[in-house]
Amino acid sequence: MSKKKKIIISVIAAVLIIAVIVSAVVIAMTKGKNAAKASGVYANKVADVMYQAGSTDRYSGVVEAADTMDIKADSEKTVKDILVSEGDEVQVGTPLFTYDTKDLAAKKESATLELESLNNTLSGYDAQIEQLTKEKKEAPKDQQLDYTLQIQQAQTQQKQTQYDIATKKAEIEKYDESIKNATVNSTMVGVVKKINENQSADTADTAFMTIVATGDYRVKGTIDEQSFLNSGLAEGQAVIVRSRVDESKTWQGTISKVDTENPQTDNSNSGMYDDGSSEQKASKYNFYVQLTGTGDMLLGQHVYVEPDFGQTEVKDGIWIDESYVVKDGDDAYVWTLNKKDKLEKTKVELGDYDENLMMYEIKSGLTKDDYIVWASDDLYEGEPAQTWEEYVENGGGEDSVYDDMGTEALDDQMLEGTEGGPVDDGTMDDGTMDEGAADATGSGDAEVQ
Repeated sequence: MSKKKKIIISVIAAVLIIAVIVSAVVIAMTKGKNAAKASGVYANKVADVMYQAGSTDRYSGVVEAADTMDIKADSEKTVKDILVSEGDEVQVGTPLFTYDTKDLAAKKESATLELESLNNTLSGYDAQIEQLTKEKKEAPKDQQLDYTLQIQQAQTQQKQTQYDIATKKAEIEKYDESIKNATVNSTMVGVVKKINENQSADTADTAFMTIVATGDYRVKGTIDEQSFLNSGLAEGQAVIVRSRVDESKTWQGTISKVDTENPQTDNSNSGMYDDGSSEQKASKYNFYVQLTGTGDMLLGQHVYVEPDFGQTEVKDGIWIDESYVVKDGDDAYVWTLNKKDKLEKTKVELGDYDENLMMYEIKSGLTKDDYIVWASDDLYEGEPAQTWEEYVENGGGEDSVYDDMGTEALDDQMLEGTEGGPVDDGTMDDGTMDEGAADATGSGDAEVQ
């Protein structure tokens, strides 16, 4: 064998050996990645989960005027002119509508004539009584009783006429007042919400015009009966009102009323339950939030309402949900992801505990750049895992029913609902939906502009 052939054979053998080594490394890495993927264990960056408490019940609501004025039209009068339109802003004293005064003027004239006639009749009774009294004095004794009876009868008719005169004067004064106040003015600053121009005898008890106050708002929320029984929602409870478009925008308030005396029947399928014999419809209740401030809030704006446990407070240091922490005697640790994509126990020093948020302060043992996993009894050291970002980048989250916290999210069908749909029935939302879905979901009456 020539020297040239020996060199060629040596080169081929070296290439083969290198190829085998590379293949082994690739296979090992693939097995490691597949093992991590198969484990279904995903780690989140500490900086991403700081201050994120467990699920918070939230309910949908709508911003409405704290005060509403319903104006009923006088059934004895005819509306002549409507001076405003729906949506117009009004001030105290703004003319709203006028009554037709022609009929009133005619009635007043008729009543005035009747009053004159009554006055003439009264004068006649006065003269009659005076004459009878004079004649009685000169009459013989056997006629005294007859004159007395005539005088008493005239006095009775006199008193009745005096009463009729007083009644007729009051009637005329009422006509004068009605004519004077033929124009109805607003008594509050607000916006004309509704005008019932086609009011009939059947709707006489309803408001002819409705005005809602501006500048002073409250939130009207809705909760279904099952959620209400489990929520502990009560008057005086502090709540956070959160924008559905920008969840960083919040307002503070307290529950001023839970209207359990006027339940509303839920006609949606989501409110149905089976008692074993027939389908029943669940009820839902309105509750109202008194706000401590209304800056940047819009009338008609749709919002979320959630109990205030201090979740909007930004704490110093590292705070994580208690579900990440495992207690072992006097020690505490969390499951972290090491550089080899394996789980390991990391001892941490605990600080304060927030009972409302159920979160621990981590004084040492973790940094904001570490990756941690929700604690579970079936985790073990050396278990393959991967970061949630890697899982999503590899397409693992496209068809997943898990959200960015690794917790179960709402079903896709529920996220397709619009106002009045399945998720808008007053049921609580666990706060895990993404921002895109938030504008189409909720639990009551919701949507923000």
